[in-house]
Amino acid sequence: MGSIALAAKITHVPSMYLSELEGPHKGCRQAAIDGHKEISRRCRKLGVDTIIVFDTHWLVNSGYHINNAESFEGVYTSNELPHFIRNMPYHYDGNPELGQLIADSAVEAGVNARAHRDTTLALEYGTLVPMRYMNADRHFKVVSIAALCQVHSHADSGKLGAALREAVENDYDGKVAVLASGSLSHRFAQNGVSEQYLHKLWSPMLEHMDREVVRMWEQGEWKEFVQMLPEYANKCHGEGFMHDTAMLLGVMGWEDYRGKAEILTPYFGSSGTGQINAVFPLN
Repeated sequence: MGSIALAAKITHVPSMYLSELEGPHKGCRQAAIDGHKEISRRCRKLGVDTIIVFDTHWLVNSGYHINNAESFEGVYTSNELPHFIRNMPYHYDGNPELGQLIADSAVEAGVNARAHRDTTLALEYGTLVPMRYMNADRHFKVVSIAALCQVHSHADSGKLGAALREAVENDYDGKVAVLASGSLSHRFAQNGVSEQYLHKLWSPMLEHMDREVVRMWEQGEWKEFVQMLPEYANKCHGEGFMHDTAMLLGVMGWEDYRGKAEILTPYFGSSGTGQINAVFPLN
């Protein structure tokens, strides 16, 4: 019935919002913003009606959770970096039907998942930042899935992704895009020197590992990447323990995926962390 029309790993660095504002950093993240706008353009061309975001800023300590509200509206200031993202208005439409289908499919696959429709849960900035550049006109509906998973296995996150694809293809009448919203390595710069690392990685080792991972994605070395994912996420401080990436891999076919990444925004450093916008072909 339905289909996954686009899959991507994306950045959501708060300096993208800072990049809009007048001041010394204006324009500093234009390449990342342009990458988001290109994803939006492709989604529109493909007929996507809903964007699903695996959000590494939504922390959960038990089970898998879907923000399945009818709509999302408010003014957001980051409690993590209030000097970067402040007083940012947002208004998007949800897709409760799709969110519930995903939760039901995950439960049937043995994954403990819940879709929250009647909720005051707000969106986190792992969803809000990309939606700002992809969905300012509310063209797409939005479903956000928690991906800062504290006590979860990557295998289960992969099963969630596979269940999501099954729900879309078997039970949903529409096209969706799936975005893993999170960094590669995620070691923030030490307090007191963060300005020096605005466009840099925290260490040469982390940058080397990230660039090797990007090479593996471009070459389609997915079996090898799946095997190293838990250790890479742990030793390189992967954002959200890289459960967003595991969920995305589940959508794409896990280690059997054969596609090669297309890099829209080349790998870059931001406040010590490693970032990218990359699209993964599904056909």
